[in-house]
Amino acid sequence: MLYFNCDYMEGAHPAILKRLMETNMEHMLGYGSDSYCESAKEKIRRECNCPEADIFFMVGGTQTNATVIRSYLKPFEGVIAAQTGHINVHEAGAIEAGGHKVLALPHKEGKINAHQLREYLESFRKDESNSHMVQPGMVYISHPTEYGTLYTAEELRDLKAVCCAYELPLFLDGARLGYGLMAQNTDVTMETIAKCCDAFYIGGTKVGALFGEAAVFPHGAPKGFFTLMKQQGAVLAKGRLLGLQFDTLFTDGLYYEISRYAIEIAMKLKRILVESGCPLYIDSPTNQQFVVLDADRKKALADEVSYEVWQELEDGGAVVRFATSWATKEEDIWKLKRILE
Repeated sequence: MLYFNCDYMEGAHPAILKRLMETNMEHMLGYGSDSYCESAKEKIRRECNCPEADIFFMVGGTQTNATVIRSYLKPFEGVIAAQTGHINVHEAGAIEAGGHKVLALPHKEGKINAHQLREYLESFRKDESNSHMVQPGMVYISHPTEYGTLYTAEELRDLKAVCCAYELPLFLDGARLGYGLMAQNTDVTMETIAKCCDAFYIGGTKVGALFGEAAVFPHGAPKGFFTLMKQQGAVLAKGRLLGLQFDTLFTDGLYYEISRYAIEIAMKLKRILVESGCPLYIDSPTNQQFVVLDADRKKALADEVSYEVWQELEDGGAVVRFATSWATKEEDIWKLKRILE
């Protein structure tokens, strides 16, 4: 069976496992106060060109989203996101369970834009009954989006300008950030994101780590953020396991190397799918590729290829996602090609 379901089906990049084994018997303080966490933080600060940034390590994306969002919002506030945003669809109501509503906006290829955001906020401000409504308290975006699409630097700056005008923090979900940064023709860098966002996180789980996300606050975290993490069950006692992984990922450019490789494989995968008669549902420059499989193709792949079904179609076909990672073998791509022929 060939597996293209997602980018975290394997354990971890060998370099991470090697360092975990090498350091296994070292004695380290807990809760993220160890030397590996400090080293990883310094490396991330240099990548962001934010020497004063606050950085916190958490285990998973939903945990990170819920904790960061809760840290910014008052009890009567909600978070603006695209309808397709991860917090609105695939996090089982984690934001709502924390007492905050997701204020979902229409999207275009997974993105929201500054114009519609300004229109929404202005309309809310003009509504005479808005004091009876959930107040917009922050803005959430993903880069890459759920459809593997990317924001441009200009789009991020425009969103930031609107957020500043309405005094709303901008938070970027970077679960797959490496793939966004290494995509061809992007003009967004880690420094761009740090300049435009009040908070963002660097995904490790989907980019080579066993687990882990690094929440970055370029201008400082909300007051009491670590204590809130503790309250949320988001503080790992053996914090060294997170710090060491990010220290490894940001040594000698490994994070970028992993991401670049996955994208190179994804572009080959895209060509094979299209040349085999599977039309693109959306043209993604990242490691996620979305195509339409007709009923015959689905049947042909059923016993040999595993992928993620995104949307069932009335004619028996489906929109599906193929994802690559650091562990995807080029030989698997060619095996898929032979199955499709």
